[in-house]
Amino acid sequence: MKEAVGNKVVLIGAGDVGVAYAFALVNQGTIDHLAMIDIDEKKLEGNVMDLNHGSVWAHSPTRITSGTYEDCRDAAMVVICAGAPQKPGETRLDLVDKNIKIISSIVKEVMAHGFDGIFLVASNPVDILTYTTWKVSGLDWQRVIGSGTILDSARFRYMLGELYETAPSSVHSYIIGEHGDTELPVLSSATIAGVSMRRKLEKDPELEPRLEAIFETTRDAAYHIIDAKGSTSYGIGMGLARITRAVLQNQNVALPVSALLHGEYGHEDVYIGTPAIINRQGIRRVVELEISDHEQERLDHSVRTLQEIQSKFF
Repeated sequence: MKEAVGNKVVLIGAGDVGVAYAFALVNQGTIDHLAMIDIDEKKLEGNVMDLNHGSVWAHSPTRITSGTYEDCRDAAMVVICAGAPQKPGETRLDLVDKNIKIISSIVKEVMAHGFDGIFLVASNPVDILTYTTWKVSGLDWQRVIGSGTILDSARFRYMLGELYETAPSSVHSYIIGEHGDTELPVLSSATIAGVSMRRKLEKDPELEPRLEAIFETTRDAAYHIIDAKGSTSYGIGMGLARITRAVLQNQNVALPVSALLHGEYGHEDVYIGTPAIINRQGIRRVVELEISDHEQERLDHSVRTLQEIQSKFF
């Protein structure tokens, strides 16, 4: 991997998610240059102008341009938010056939222009499309990251914080597995303000169904948001910005992303949501959580669901 010039990011797909991500990046002042690519060139031009005007008030200046694939040549990261969006009533896995074709085409074009950085994939179904990006790009797996369960984990932490009247930053719990209907909460290693959730469950047998209800609300939140406003955008946009910051600032921080398993949790050859250490090289390593037998069974089911879909294309 060659050293990228500066902190340049190319964003491919400037729809609701892409623009929310761009807005978060500009506000946080994480990058030097954001080049945006989208098939709707007129709308893209308007978004670029709008973001540039707002950058006056940002923490630090960001150059924002309408880009081309040539911009990928010296980019530190390419972030893919393109693809057919999830519609009301659709699951993320319903999108797989059409979006594999779209993402494959995009990745081939990026690589043809000399890209040698890190991919970050947000398009759904994100685990399958991150695997697609890895296969098509030919890059090392550490340099291909999916947004995974970063949004699901944030939603769960927020809701647990509401329950315990505690700031989400003091709630530590992960959602792992498919970013979709087969994901699961890891309560066995969760803590609230430093107190073990396992201990809370042992003391209060009525707590488990309440937590399961909170998880179900977390899992199904996207359906409600899509029904209400057409798409999810702000939460995932901020999550993508957090991953970007972890990469470009070489933070070595654990974040719940879609990463390739190499025997962790007893599985391999599948991208799936799990904590991983993120730094300037991409994924430094996957973090294998201690999970209960019941959680392992649920994760096994999630892996099988993804691999059954994956096997039809690879």
